[in-house]
Amino acid sequence: MAATLGPSGWWQRWRQRMSARNGSRILLLLLLMGSGQGPRQVGAGQTFEYLKREHSLSKPYQGVGTGSSSLWNLMGNAMVMTQYIRLTPDMQSKQGALWNRVPCFLRDWELQVHFKIHGQGKKNLHGDGLAIWYTKDRMQPGPVFGNMDKFVGLGVFVDTYPNEEKQQEAQKRRYSPGVQRVFPYISAMVNNGSLSYDHERDGRPTELGGCTAIVRNLHYDTFLVIRYVKRHLTIMMDIDGKHEWRDCIEVPGVRLPRGYYFGTSSITGDLSDNHDVISLKLFELTVERTPEEEKLHRDVFLPSVDNMKLPEVTAPLPPLSGLALFLIVFFSLVFSVFAIVIGIILYNKWQEQSRKRFY
Repeated sequence: MAATLGPSGWWQRWRQRMSARNGSRILLLLLLMGSGQGPRQVGAGQTFEYLKREHSLSKPYQGVGTGSSSLWNLMGNAMVMTQYIRLTPDMQSKQGALWNRVPCFLRDWELQVHFKIHGQGKKNLHGDGLAIWYTKDRMQPGPVFGNMDKFVGLGVFVDTYPNEEKQQEAQKRRYSPGVQRVFPYISAMVNNGSLSYDHERDGRPTELGGCTAIVRNLHYDTFLVIRYVKRHLTIMMDIDGKHEWRDCIEVPGVRLPRGYYFGTSSITGDLSDNHDVISLKLFELTVERTPEEEKLHRDVFLPSVDNMKLPEVTAPLPPLSGLALFLIVFFSLVFSVFAIVIGIILYNKWQEQSRKRFY
């Protein structure tokens, strides 16, 4: 037979139950907090990453549209689907783009891109690829994978068609084994607005580096990561279905201004492919800097790469305002009338002196 508890026993039993419940709630709260997008350490040293939602995009693709209230804007033939954003369909002569409307002022960052390129074309009968951008200007259509030429900033290209190789084959010429590339090919370019992307040569004259990336018509996910830390640009890829990053490009001394825009674009010509973006996730990276590094890593106003000479850009003169143009025309007319009057007076005086000399 159970012993009867007095008032103090019931009180103690109630306190124990409440303590157990509170402990379970606290544990559940900690687990929920741990599963969120909080800071986590990446790599060696004191480096932590924070997801920046204003620069990120994932399903169900809220905040994508054409209005000024959207965080992401579509351009051209880009379309929002349920499982992806299609930049271009597998059709000829299409181009599309997706641009973040919020400028990025982060000092160190990492952009993870989940993408898919697929289509009906057979080997070397598809194109043209897609690009990921961090540039001064946004929503500017053009010939460079659907974006403007002579851009200002960083461009990373996933090129799926070997233009130069096909031209060499047409001329019955061959590359040496050390020069020939295997496509698809990933390359990067930093531009201050003075360079043109040489599409016929697949960007060779201006690229910082590159690697082969077989990313087309795969049955598993493909990823690309662009990391910019302490003026060091690193590009890696996960395209083997192993969930492991593989090095592609590493360039020190890259100087990128803050306040530029992230975007991605694609274009098709006579050949085509589906170019899909599943997600874009930007992380802010917090790293420790020495006082010497703080001095070296000051903000810059024009993109550049150490030990790489970029042609200087002559800034165009700002257009004149309506008032300034009116004042220039007005004073020009006044000066012209004044000059004409002075000329008439001098001419009359000259005629009078000539008459006096004659008489």
